[in-house]
Amino acid sequence: MRTPIIAGNWKMNMTGAQGAALVKALVPLVKDAKCEVVLCPPFTALFDVNNALEHTNIKLGAQNVHWEQKGAFTGEVSAEMLKALGVSYAIIGHSERRQYFGETDETVNSRAKAALKAGIIPIICVGESLSQREAGETDAFVSRQTVNALSSISQAEVEKLVIAYEPIWAIGTGRTASSEQANETIGVVRGAVRGLYGEETASKVRILYGGSMNPKNASALMAMDELDGGLIGGASLLAEDFAAVINF
Repeated sequence: MRTPIIAGNWKMNMTGAQGAALVKALVPLVKDAKCEVVLCPPFTALFDVNNALEHTNIKLGAQNVHWEQKGAFTGEVSAEMLKALGVSYAIIGHSERRQYFGETDETVNSRAKAALKAGIIPIICVGESLSQREAGETDAFVSRQTVNALSSISQAEVEKLVIAYEPIWAIGTGRTASSEQANETIGVVRGAVRGLYGEETASKVRILYGGSMNPKNASALMAMDELDGGLIGGASLLAEDFAAVINF
């Protein structure tokens, strides 16, 4: 059985103090959660949020990680630096990173390998645009992204990591893939893992849905057999909304 994960991606929201206050409100609401809970604040809030998470059942994640251990990479943060701040997970290859900051399948792969080397679990994002879905290219596109992201990563490491299917057309738009659409495409992603590493590994990899999951649709989405949780954006910025998703 795969343990579900509900991860909150705060994106460019929340100061350290604001994040700590949200954690204080969230903790009692999710103390009996049956899934793994992860919060991914901006870099500047990691320290305060990590302190607030002490002695709770919530884990800390980052929103990105660089592929090098150190060097002349102004504005970047290494896996070692994140690990020192208590980070357990790192989102890699989010569509907003791909769209606005030139992220490629190759850099996603490099970042994922750096995270794994440091003992941080990557949450690798894949997903298609609306035009690709309407053109019938979804399956081929997300399969290719998955294969490229996992290049030269060992079977043992793949079994530890997380993949998030996030249809770009459903992120921050209020539109959501139907439960059946999400389940079908996550099955395609799992099939790509199966093609590379076999059935046993594919059955262990946790694959999340990352397209506007909220309190209203969480139960229906989480009832799908291929879907192992959610990468939550807007709903993770309000303690009660995020708790409602967690306690689906």
